[in-house]
Amino acid sequence: MSEPSVLPGSTPTPRGGARRAKRRSGCLPMLLALVVVVAGGWLAWTQVVTPWWDDAFGEPDDFAGPGSGEVLVVVDQGQSVTSIGEELADLGVVASSDAFVDAADGRSIQAGSYLLKEQMRAADAFTLLADPANMAQTMVTVPEGVRAADVVALLAKQTDFRRPAIQRALEDTEALGLPQHANGDPEGYLFPATYAVTPQDTPATVLRAMVERWEQAASDLDLEGAAAELGYTPHEVMTVASLVEAEGRGDDMPRIARVIYNRLENPGTAGQAGFLQIDATVDYALGRPLTVGLTQEERETTDSPYNTFRVKGLPPGPIGNPGEDAIRAALQPAEGDWYYYVTVNLRTGETKFASSYEEFEGYLAELREYCANESRAC
Repeated sequence: MSEPSVLPGSTPTPRGGARRAKRRSGCLPMLLALVVVVAGGWLAWTQVVTPWWDDAFGEPDDFAGPGSGEVLVVVDQGQSVTSIGEELADLGVVASSDAFVDAADGRSIQAGSYLLKEQMRAADAFTLLADPANMAQTMVTVPEGVRAADVVALLAKQTDFRRPAIQRALEDTEALGLPQHANGDPEGYLFPATYAVTPQDTPATVLRAMVERWEQAASDLDLEGAAAELGYTPHEVMTVASLVEAEGRGDDMPRIARVIYNRLENPGTAGQAGFLQIDATVDYALGRPLTVGLTQEERETTDSPYNTFRVKGLPPGPIGNPGEDAIRAALQPAEGDWYYYVTVNLRTGETKFASSYEEFEGYLAELREYCANESRAC
């Protein structure tokens, strides 16, 4: 018998009619091993290599800018760009020293004082520092409580600005950017702080910077919202704050604010009949510095809407430029039923608060005794 023919492409069937078992391919285990290797490599790359690569060759951290606030930066003679970058990063001016060094690109910076902002783009920070025209000419410190007239005198003394030019800039209240409730009067809105004056500045830009710094403090303290909760306008609160600044210090400020509000809100309760009777307002009306020993005649005869011995309620506006602590005290007065206060020790500033006139008279006697012992007029 002849063998059966086999068609091309077919698989002959073994004799006996049974098919052979198929052999398993060795490709699957190799594929799985390859997947494991690839996954492990990917994990190692993302967890180890990529961070290292980014640190070594990636873009350094940088802020988007343009920044806010004010930061005074002093560049020392011979200070390296890397050192300047590290200092700027520590101050929060730039996000990283590397970004600043990259922006400098080998260029140097002249020693001097510069006024920058927080969270600036590194390139912007370098551009400002690289221009000597932006170097601070001088620093002017406006103390808490000084009046607008005092600010004019400070600028005239400590800068190259002439007094008439400063006065003209102060009177251009629209250009100053005063809040509407100031009614065109800068008194109270030239915020006490230290200001860097550059060669590019003018009296108008410096005064405007003071108003902008006040705006920042007012925003931080939520002046409008907190004043509304107290039942007063922002301008009235600023007026109270100026009285607090003139009359108190430290922990006494919130209690002095409470005395003022108690007298305003309960006229006649402690014999005040609606008069605040604050000596500092008479000094302001007379145009002289705060004094000790204001005469009774001056209290009774000084004809001015600012004389709180003759005019009931608050004066028309602030009597000076209060700092942040005084504004906060006016917005967050202490709780108490005081209507009087007396500074019984003029050397230490110790102040005592009274709820009744009898208690007040006792503290006045204590003050007179102190003055007699110190041989000074009170």
